[in-house]
Amino acid sequence: MPSSPTSAEYRATVGLFATGITVVTANAVGIEHGMTLNAFASVSLDPLLVLVCVERDAVMHKVLEEAGSFALSVLAGDQEPIARYFADSGRPAGAAQFADLSYRIGGATGAPLLDGALGWIECELERTYDGGDHSIFLGRVVAVARGQVRQPLLYFGGAYRSPGDGRPAA
Repeated sequence: MPSSPTSAEYRATVGLFATGITVVTANAVGIEHGMTLNAFASVSLDPLLVLVCVERDAVMHKVLEEAGSFALSVLAGDQEPIARYFADSGRPAGAAQFADLSYRIGGATGAPLLDGALGWIECELERTYDGGDHSIFLGRVVAVARGQVRQPLLYFGGAYRSPGDGRPAA
């Protein structure tokens, strides 16, 4: 029987699955927060459901629990700086992290929606499931909007990419 894979082996292997990049945002009683997220999936068309997976010790985890709703901004290929910004734990806390960004507040959730994104999805928190060191937040979609269609921002092989950039996986 083969030995179980290490977390490094697992991470390197699943890193070969290209994912889109979103920024998940929430507003819990005046505490706006955002986080770069690629652990997102469409779950159901009837009812409309999506899931996001968030590490249990992330600030976003607590904000999502308290807010009871969240929004996703699906990033375009030219928005890599925004993805890097919301992945940086050294950015300002609360509403200050949005001070230099162009955004609007979602009408259904009160969460920031980043301008220039490919699309936006607003969700009410339906249920939370245990996912090991993460929680799986199931959201009921309450609003969607599409932006200008152009190249998406992807994450593949440990790096941000655009389709057809020709760079090999790390």
